[in-house]
Amino acid sequence: MKNSNSSDEFLVQFWGVRGSIPTPGNQTARYGGNTSCIEMQIGGKRLIFDGGSGLHVLGRELLKTMPVEAYMFFTHYHWDHIQGVPMFIPAFVEGNHFQIFGAVPDQNGSLEQHFMERVLHPNSPVPIKGMQANIEFSHISCGDTFKIDDIIIETGPLNHPNGAMGYRVTWQGHSVFYCTDTEHYPDHIDENVLQLANNADLLIYDSMYTDEEYHNPKSPKVGWGHSTWEEGVKVCEAAGVKRFVKFHHEPAHSDDFLDKLEEKILAASSNAVLAKEGMILKVV
Repeated sequence: MKNSNSSDEFLVQFWGVRGSIPTPGNQTARYGGNTSCIEMQIGGKRLIFDGGSGLHVLGRELLKTMPVEAYMFFTHYHWDHIQGVPMFIPAFVEGNHFQIFGAVPDQNGSLEQHFMERVLHPNSPVPIKGMQANIEFSHISCGDTFKIDDIIIETGPLNHPNGAMGYRVTWQGHSVFYCTDTEHYPDHIDENVLQLANNADLLIYDSMYTDEEYHNPKSPKVGWGHSTWEEGVKVCEAAGVKRFVKFHHEPAHSDDFLDKLEEKILAASSNAVLAKEGMILKVV
């Protein structure tokens, strides 16, 4: 697979930062209402993580730089992580090339069969036979470590209903851990999360709730498969992470709410940042 760009940098761009369901509207315009999708440009290669509705926005941008060549990674297959796949326009253009990585739920069949029969066929408004790009499938399992040239990718299980996979990406001594969707444990930090977060430059962490929301006696979120920003800060402190990124924002959290929340987060972690659509972070 050819390089997608000539950059010698490690960049992370956010195309979808919302959890559970897209939330368009004037109350979410600044942080964004599209669901999970991030892009990493590393040493001339393009890596895409998750295919929420943000993938459709990324796809429109990629049409400007065809032919498109990218590696795509999926944490799991809940709707908010695959909504953009059927409308990912570059996949319908001949000459583009994608290699898709992910686990197969319950180890049932091949990854290609899973995508075509479960992800695309029942959810796509357009005929999947129209996907003219060259698409390859690579089945991986939690715990696998592999390389794409000089990029090292480590994986691990996350605590989420039906399962999910976290990805740590390392290049030239710098690492980013994409850690969504996951729920913390009440009495200890998840050892799988702690291991993949160790000394990372960036932790992109499922911080859907505040501690107050998570433990709200009238409407608790315990067991829903998501964590809090307070727990994300704890992971960063325990693992020696350089920078915490709050990700997977709750659909009901407006821009104004997140602005106020940012003050609390920065007081707890001065180098933290709240993910916004279009935001680019340089990993150094």
